[in-house]
Amino acid sequence: MDLLSTLVDKGLRREPPTRAEALAVLATSDDELLDVVAAAGKVRRAWFGRRVKLNYLVNLKSGLCPEDCSYCSQRLGSTAGILKYTWLKPDEALAAANAGVAGGARRVCLVASGRGPTDRDVERVSETIAAIRDEHGTGVEVCACLGLLSPGQAARLRTAGADAYNHNLNTSEATYEDICTTHDYADRADTVRQAREGGLSPCSGLIAGMGESDEDLVDVAFALRELDVDSVPVNFLIPFEGTPLAGRWELTPQRALRILAMVRFACQDTEVRIAGGREVHLRTLQPLALHVANSIFLGDYLTSEGQSGRADLEMIADAGFEVEGAVAERGAAGDGTAGTDTARGSAEVPVAVRRRGAGTELPPNA
Repeated sequence: MDLLSTLVDKGLRREPPTRAEALAVLATSDDELLDVVAAAGKVRRAWFGRRVKLNYLVNLKSGLCPEDCSYCSQRLGSTAGILKYTWLKPDEALAAANAGVAGGARRVCLVASGRGPTDRDVERVSETIAAIRDEHGTGVEVCACLGLLSPGQAARLRTAGADAYNHNLNTSEATYEDICTTHDYADRADTVRQAREGGLSPCSGLIAGMGESDEDLVDVAFALRELDVDSVPVNFLIPFEGTPLAGRWELTPQRALRILAMVRFACQDTEVRIAGGREVHLRTLQPLALHVANSIFLGDYLTSEGQSGRADLEMIADAGFEVEGAVAERGAAGDGTAGTDTARGSAEVPVAVRRRGAGTELPPNA
């Protein structure tokens, strides 16, 4: 396709696509899907090789949020049956972070529900950051995600040792009021700017599957490029029962892949992270998504479970990718092998002898 050749050429030069080109990616057919993935993969490999960065979420405070974001299980009025608890102590948060780091995570994301942090909240999170720094030094990145920032808070988090700050735009400016009324799109964009001005790496992304149009998806991707964020988490709506978007299952695995490819073409050399909802929307096409995105969350999310960390590592290895940082660490040990080789080996399990179906009294596996 001439479109894909053009987008690859632009991607290698970090030249943004036109709006029409981005929309055309979303409009491609399922017959063209592998061509789209292959083209996006060329751009991905040009900037990131075959590395996959692992990130791990620690939910410092769950539920009890006064905001009414309609996609969120922690929102005001949510009846979703999620865990609800107040602030974890630093040692509790460190124990959770250590589990992710042991699985290969290079970034720990410290998240707390709420409109935004108070000064006391910043102190609490700073204590947790200090605990992680004491344990891991600078070998692990720390990203905070605490809601809307007030002036000076980003700088305080940076002084405490944070590397990055996440605050997603989620959807286009034109439709933001359809998903939230307690704050607006401008508030979110302002927090992303404050993070950068305070010395933190800005992380901001989107949620697909909330009823948005192709135009909305392109608008938010282009807005993220304009904000010059360093990483873009692409979430796929998990329609929790007990929230206004319950029952909204409008994404297919093919649609999810096209969305990831469009974001890659729009944000060519930016870390694109497959985030919440990947298991339930990409399903068996998750390995294909690694050819487009260069980053994933390991294990569970804020209020929903993900696939096991072992399964994530095996998927990365089986798709021919390597965990970022694993090669250098194993190479330093002198064996010259990639760290993901251990994940590949862990997939070797004994063959299960059939003891059901034909020739038995048990029902067949069908």
